[in-house]
Amino acid sequence: MIEAVIFDMDGLMIDSEKLWRQAEIIAFGRVGLTLTDDQCRETTGLRIDEMVAYWHRKFPWKNASLKEVEADITKEVTHLILTVGEAMPGIFDIVDFFKKKGVKIALASSSSYAIIEAGLTRLGLLQTIPITHSAQDEILGKPHPSVYLSAAKKLDVSPLSCLALEDSINGTLAAKSARMKVISVPEHPNKAFGIADLVLTSLTEFSESDWNTLNSF
Repeated sequence: MIEAVIFDMDGLMIDSEKLWRQAEIIAFGRVGLTLTDDQCRETTGLRIDEMVAYWHRKFPWKNASLKEVEADITKEVTHLILTVGEAMPGIFDIVDFFKKKGVKIALASSSSYAIIEAGLTRLGLLQTIPITHSAQDEILGKPHPSVYLSAAKKLDVSPLSCLALEDSINGTLAAKSARMKVISVPEHPNKAFGIADLVLTSLTEFSESDWNTLNSF
C-alpha cells in the first residue's frame, strides 16, 4: 500500500522549467556563453552545480567561477518563480486528493531549498507540504536515487511504500532506482518514460481508478 507521496517541483508542481531556461540563458550570457532554449532542455532535472559543470566542460569560461554562475542562476530563477511562476494544471486537486487519502506528503527536488521555498510560497503550499528534501544535500543529484531515499527517510516510510510524481526522465529514473512507484507527467513524452508505472499528459487526468491500480501491486 502507498503510505507516502513525494512530489518533484519544477515542471511538475509549478511551471518553472521555462523560467529555469530563461534564467540560464541570462546568467550564462553574462559569462559569454550563448545557449538556446533547446540546449537548456538537455540538462532538465539535473542539480544546478551539475548543470553548470556540464556547460563549463563543453564551453569553458574564465571570467567567473562556477559557484558565481550557480548563484546568479539561483537569484534569477527565484525572482522569476516568485513573480511570474504559475501552478501546473491539476496540482491543487491532486494534493487535496492525497491529503484526503491520509498519506504523508513530501517534496524532493534537484533545486536548492531557497528555490523550493520560493515555489511552495508562490503556490501557497508551504504549510501543506512542510517536509522537503533538496538534492543539494546529496553527493549526487538525480538520476541518482539518493534524493528520494533521503525524502523517504524524513517521512519515516519505506521507499517501497512511496509514490513519486515526476516530469523529467532524470527524476523518473531516480525514483524508480529508489524502488518507488512513479507517475510521470512529461512535457515531451518519449519511450524512455516507459519505465514509469503511469504516464499522464497532465495531472488533471489522475483518477481514483489510477490510485486503486497503483495500490494493487
